[in-house]
Amino acid sequence: MFESVAVLLAEHEELQQQLADPAVHADPSRARKLNRRYAELSQIKTAHEHWVQAGEDLEAARELAKEDDAFAEEVPSLEEAQAEAQERLRRLLIPRDPDDGRDVIMEIKGGEGGAESALFAADLLRMYLQYAAHKGWKTELLESDESDLGGYKNVQVAIKSNASDPSQGVWAHLKYEGGVHRVQRVPVTETQGRIHTSTTGVLVFPEVDAPEEVELNQNDLKIDVYRSSGPGGQSVNTTDSAVRITHLPTGIVVSMQNEKSQLQNREAAMRVLRARLLARQQEELAAAASDARKSQIRTMDRSERIRTYNFPENRIADHRTGYKAYNLDQVMDGALDAVIDSCIRADEEARLSELGEHDS
Repeated sequence: MFESVAVLLAEHEELQQQLADPAVHADPSRARKLNRRYAELSQIKTAHEHWVQAGEDLEAARELAKEDDAFAEEVPSLEEAQAEAQERLRRLLIPRDPDDGRDVIMEIKGGEGGAESALFAADLLRMYLQYAAHKGWKTELLESDESDLGGYKNVQVAIKSNASDPSQGVWAHLKYEGGVHRVQRVPVTETQGRIHTSTTGVLVFPEVDAPEEVELNQNDLKIDVYRSSGPGGQSVNTTDSAVRITHLPTGIVVSMQNEKSQLQNREAAMRVLRARLLARQQEELAAAASDARKSQIRTMDRSERIRTYNFPENRIADHRTGYKAYNLDQVMDGALDAVIDSCIRADEEARLSELGEHDS
């Protein structure tokens, strides 16, 4: 596997030369992609240098130990340092998801449980907004359909990062959140104190860097305009500002009514549509090669849950990784790092195992 380092180091040097060319930065989309790749390869370059240095230090200590026992005492710690440097490099050489550096559009949908599911959707939205704030990410509410009790039947939010390092990208962390989230607690509507179980669905899409990245034929779009409505269906606008776009070839429908301007709602709807089409294209490619994206569950069925939030026990459990902790109150305040890190580690282990099978 380490034989590929030379190729990657050559690519790093080539990218460095390209990024020094002012003409490259005239195309923001291209510059953004090159910067992401450069940041990724820079980590590999640094890790490779540390590994080489650790090997040289160990070899020198072994040679000197033949004449001086004091150097022999350093050999075990230097062997450990070399092993750690090698493992660090090996993990960085795992093929990374090319979308890791992308921003995301997240959709949270009420599922089984009616009013309680909608209320939990609002809780999940707050959790992700708090998590994004902790990470220094920017958030933008794109669309929301509120329930009568103040929850959300459906809410969509864009989450953005300025990080050039793909490993610190929004998709790199939030792609694992797609699926069915199960909540166990006493609903505010429960008069006898009984614990109820309900589900809320989360969908996550990598956002398109530039409109031209996803080709859209205007003849494939059916665009309807109508008046915005609030909880209960009452009209909240006197003009046809709400927009619904149907992509006829795929049947994907996107509706937007948050903004007062029809143009703004149309732009937001096109943004979400492109993200969904990009995700669809990539899932088709992934399905042809592997089942890598099977965690992106699209249904609201309880049996396809990825995580359980048990409020009476203050317990959070991820069913894919086996992670369990009793700090649900902190998690709901945005302390998601440990939960998501368990997903990242599991993903890395699976990729390492796959590499091992290919190498054997």
